Amino acid sequence: MLKQFNYDNDLVGGALMVRESRIIADLLLQQATPEQWHHAIHVENVLQKRKTISAQRNAIAIRRRLEGFHPDFWLMLRDGDADLAAQVSFCAALNRNLLLLEFMETVVKDAYLIQSTTLERYIWLDFLEERSLIGANIATWKESSRKKMGQVVFLMLAEVGYLQDTRSRQLQRVLLRPELAALLEQHGKQRLQDAMSVAI
Repeated sequence: MLKQFNYDNDLVGGALMVRESRIIADLLLQQATPEQWHHAIHVENVLQKRKTISAQRNAIAIRRRLEGFHPDFWLMLRDGDADLAAQVSFCAALNRNLLLLEFMETVVKDAYLIQSTTLERYIWLDFLEERSLIGANIATWKESSRKKMGQVVFLMLAEVGYLQDTRSRQLQRVLLRPELAALLEQHGKQRLQDAMSVAI
C-alpha cells in the first residue's frame, strides 16, 4: 500500500523575517552549541522579541528553513544587502515548503504569463482546494489556519518584491540576483531558480 502524501503546514511559522534570519544565519555559521543557541535566543534575546515563546518559535522556523541550505547561502544571507538577503530568505522558505514552491510554479507563474495586474486573495484558498486532491491532510486544516497561511504567503511575496504591497497585491517584476542564481546553479537548486524567475 502506498504511503499517503501529506503537505507541511509550517507556513504559519512566520513570513521572511529577514532581520531575524540574518541573526540565525550567523549562529549557524558560528556552529553555535545548544547552550549558545539557548543563551542567544532566551537570555540575550538577539531576535528582540517581547515574548520568549515568540523568539523561540521564530528561531525554530527560520533554522528549519536555513538548515536545508549549504553554508554558502547562510553567508550570502548574513552579509548581503537587504534585497539579496530577502531573496535568499525566500529561497530558503521555498526550499523548506513544497506547498509554497508549487504555488510559485503554478499560480504565480500563470498570473505573470497571462499578464494579470494583481493576485487576488481567494486564489490561495482555491490553490489549497486543488492541492487537497494530492495532499489529503489539507482537508483537516482549520479554515483559520488556511487563511493565516495565505496571509503569510502574500506577505512573503510583498517582502521579496513580487507584490507591491499586501493591500493592493499588485504584481511587480522581480529579477533574481545573479550571485544568488549562480549559487543556486552551483548547488543543484534549479527548481528554486526557476520558481524565483517566474516574473521575468
